[in-house]
Amino acid sequence: MPCYRCGARQTDPVRGASPWKRGVRSETQVLICPDCQHSHEPELDTCGSCGSTTLICRLGEVECRACGQVRLARAESQLVTSGAPPGLSAEVEAALNRVLGRA
Repeated sequence: MPCYRCGARQTDPVRGASPWKRGVRSETQVLICPDCQHSHEPELDTCGSCGSTTLICRLGEVECRACGQVRLARAESQLVTSGAPPGLSAEVEAALNRVLGRA
């Protein structure tokens, strides 16, 4: 999964904790690369209870890691954006063409 801001791809980490940050934006789990963490204020969803941005999205629920509040994620039809990184479908199509030997 690439960084939602710049599209950088995560590489295999060295030993220890990853410098990449997880978050939720528009009801979608996203990653933020170390460069974007330092150069931009991430526009992440916040917890309705405590205001924290340490949210995780899984199985149709959004959970706050700070206070433990769990809520249902909105249906995709209610979202403004699809959450897919720009250009990802073109990358997937090009990779399939290479693997399947298409011209």
